[in-house]
Amino acid sequence: MLITVRLFAGLRERAGRDRVEVELPAGAVVADLLAAMDVAPRSCVVAINHEYADEREPIREGDEVALVPPVSGGAGVVRVVRVSAEPLDLDRVAAAVRDPAVGAVVLFEGVTRHVPELEYEAYVEMAETRLRAIGEEVAADHGLTAVVLEHRTGTVPLGEPSVIVAAAAPHRGEAFAGARALIDRVKAEAPIWKVEVGAAGERTRIEGTLPPAPSG
Repeated sequence: MLITVRLFAGLRERAGRDRVEVELPAGAVVADLLAAMDVAPRSCVVAINHEYADEREPIREGDEVALVPPVSGGAGVVRVVRVSAEPLDLDRVAAAVRDPAVGAVVLFEGVTRHVPELEYEAYVEMAETRLRAIGEEVAADHGLTAVVLEHRTGTVPLGEPSVIVAAAAPHRGEAFAGARALIDRVKAEAPIWKVEVGAAGERTRIEGTLPPAPSG
């Protein structure tokens, strides 16, 4: 079977394209894909249909498959999840989590500093899925009543936010702990990458951490 594999960030740059086709036998698993592509162990994680997969996960014809390199994530508790090129609006985010039952709202902005701009790239479909899952899990762990997670893509100039998380809870302790857990997990797990752009236009890709894959 012929599998199309999406590439992002440094992998895309090295390949010179955003996807490659790989021939695999019927019944192939993630380990077979990595071997066929000559990918070094633990240098990236495979995602299948927007979920991280372990090496024993089967790959079927028609699956959306991606190689995810190290990364630099409404109704219900998770009110808004958004990954887009639009500028972020702190007032809009704050309004989305306010509620008569809320006694504390903690907002966190990650803002471009030191360099004229940052450029963000994301595996958008998977990033939004992961952000929603992170929001639901952190809300359950910390007793949050509302969560918003927004991340910007494209160019983010000096002083502007690239990510905002909001955590609302009955009391400040839960809200502070929840907001910290949200941003820590977004930075560790969401398939989003960044490049620093200097004053002379020089570009430096920021190395991240490998997102967690299921251990099986």
